[in-house]
Amino acid sequence: MDRKQQVKLLVDDAPKYGVSSQIMEQAVVPVLELFADRLKHWEYFVIQTLDGDWVLTTLSDRSRPSEQKTIIYAFASLKDAANFQGSSDSKLIATSLPITHLLFQVFSLDRLDSIIFMETPGNLNTGTELRRADLQNLIQDRLRQLSTFPQKTSRDLPPNLA
Repeated sequence: MDRKQQVKLLVDDAPKYGVSSQIMEQAVVPVLELFADRLKHWEYFVIQTLDGDWVLTTLSDRSRPSEQKTIIYAFASLKDAANFQGSSDSKLIATSLPITHLLFQVFSLDRLDSIIFMETPGNLNTGTELRRADLQNLIQDRLRQLSTFPQKTSRDLPPNLA
């Protein structure tokens, strides 16, 4: 599914997520597209439990072990997701998600700090980090911008509008 189709599906499904289609279209989608443009692929594979929960990983800074962050990994290929850390747990599966949907879900997960995109198939040593807070802050900025624009009311419509 290309990005245009992904975006249309997100906008159409917005009410299911408790978001109006207009807010999704004007505030959320532009930010999702901005971040998606920085990545190489239209879909990524995420490791999930059989119940559909994402597998979260807690990372610690080696020099400051008390500093931790919770992340998920997104892989460019199914093979990389299946081979990551020698994972052969039969209770875990790799699920393909369109990039815009993945970013939207990351935005809504409060306990998640970042997502690491393993961009190059076959290379599990280098990834691109996207912080959830960055995504969330930009969406909130867009929402604030939208709320500062004057809203048209029925008084603004011409009287002869049929």
